[in-house]
Amino acid sequence: MNLTLFDLDETLIPLDSDHAWGEFVIQLGWVDEAAFRRRNDAFFADYKAGRLDIHAYIAFATEPLRAQGPQRCAEAHARFMREVVEPALHPAALALVREHQARGDRIALVTATNDFITAPIARAFGIEALIAVRLERGPGGTITGRIDGVPSYREGKVARVGEWLAGSGAAWGDFERVSVYSDSPNDLPLLERATDPVATNPSPALETIARERGWRILRLFE
Repeated sequence: MNLTLFDLDETLIPLDSDHAWGEFVIQLGWVDEAAFRRRNDAFFADYKAGRLDIHAYIAFATEPLRAQGPQRCAEAHARFMREVVEPALHPAALALVREHQARGDRIALVTATNDFITAPIARAFGIEALIAVRLERGPGGTITGRIDGVPSYREGKVARVGEWLAGSGAAWGDFERVSVYSDSPNDLPLLERATDPVATNPSPALETIARERGWRILRLFE
């Protein structure tokens, strides 16, 4: 069996679901538009620059969720899926996932976006294993604003994949081939563990690295 790991944002979908959810929260009227957008955009810029304080970001991004409660959040996310995510599910990306499934690969979606946002997206792709930033939850499933365990961001993705494999008695070395698809240099620690790294819809920075190292470059959305 081979191992295939997909990043999500700008890799399998042509948008950043984390940032898009922030814009959707503004649309819902749950936050002050100007103040929230300013901070959301600043965190997004930090992410793209590879300097995101993910703990500070999660505390900020979950404020609207904590204010609304689980039921209203679930209803809002269902609308987010219909209006924002489902129109962004491209046939080429779905076909890529199906191709690896048909080969019998062990597959996971590995993302720095939190599990509240990404669990329904993983289901839409038919991917059972989701490795995302786990939001800490208190009594009744309430979101605390903190991260549960190691955040799946940069080197944390490698650690979380290792934890996931170990949970079934497996390890990185058990796979003849390891494919990793990502658009971002934030995922270099994960891409460097792959036998088959694929720069997918790469940012200019990752495309430069991919060309220097002879990695495959894949553009799903052209």
